[in-house]
Amino acid sequence: MTLIELFQKLLQYKTITPNEEGIYTFIKEYLGDTWKYKELNFGEVKNLFIYKRFSSVNEHLCFAGHIDVVPPGDGWSVDPFAAKIDNGKIIARGAQDMKSGVAAFLYALKHTQNFNGTLSILLTSDEEADAIDGTVKVLEYLKKENFLPTSAIVAEPTCEQVFGDNIKVGRRGSINGYLEILGKQGHAAYPHKAINPIHQIAPILSSIAAYHLDNGDEYFAPSQFIITDIRSGMEVTNVTPNKLNMMFNVRNSTKTDQASIKNFINNHFKNLDYSLKLTQGSYPFITNKDAKVVKKLQQSIKNICTIEPNLSTAGGTSDARFFGQYGIDTVEFGVINDTIHAVDEQTTLKEVQTLAKVFQDILLNF
Repeated sequence: MTLIELFQKLLQYKTITPNEEGIYTFIKEYLGDTWKYKELNFGEVKNLFIYKRFSSVNEHLCFAGHIDVVPPGDGWSVDPFAAKIDNGKIIARGAQDMKSGVAAFLYALKHTQNFNGTLSILLTSDEEADAIDGTVKVLEYLKKENFLPTSAIVAEPTCEQVFGDNIKVGRRGSINGYLEILGKQGHAAYPHKAINPIHQIAPILSSIAAYHLDNGDEYFAPSQFIITDIRSGMEVTNVTPNKLNMMFNVRNSTKTDQASIKNFINNHFKNLDYSLKLTQGSYPFITNKDAKVVKKLQQSIKNICTIEPNLSTAGGTSDARFFGQYGIDTVEFGVINDTIHAVDEQTTLKEVQTLAKVFQDILLNF
């Protein structure tokens, strides 16, 4: 089976989160019985861990990805799960995010004859939703088994303008905030008898909106305070409200955490009757630029693409964050990401083929 035939086959499985639809059975048949398989299912989520020990050296490189995709939505120019080739492109749900990456590393690993250590694959069907029963649970299992990887490559689509231009060496965290300010309801004609939380917050907004909570560094942009929702009142003109609710999000670097956000809020709202709730959807991580997996991937991209990739932490969240929490040197690298989650999501055959060559090169030289 050629790489492109493999890619098409993966795309034809309608693996909308958390459905696996039999794709793991196909993958096991594709790789064959020289690999070992562990099915790790939690709730409705099916995960598959695959590994092969080539030698007793304490080097364990894991390739990770998700087989689930978001719903296709309406308005496609083609069947989103047909995976037909047209003029060197495939238009299909998951073409970029991220069955291109999965196909590339499955092909590279199937054709790897030697490696100085252990190779593994971690696949989940729970990345595009809550991500609570997928990669995070598999890594918990591997920790208990004393079998955590020493390095990981997550094949998410990372490139921006041309293939090979971007490696992600970390990700920002995501902190959500829910602020409630209490006032005193009253008649609009008698504002002195009421406490209007809208008026209380108005002079503060310009000081907090889009505020840089830190200065960033060579890897991370500054952590910004982004207000996402403000609600108050009863949609009438003659009653002032008794409370105001504001929601915000901070995509935080390693320099900003929940404690610093609490201090920031208190500095601005300490004279008001407020309550604050913070939740953390993900935590920031960074892989040292001198880590082996970073250096080797950079070199492989140079070897195959003849360009120098940027090291980035931009974008949303991915399962790479779970590897980072265990101190595993983790990078992300995949095809261009300009149509992820979009109608008519697509990638080129050349990108997928080149991605597989990069992975083959790093396996030869790791």
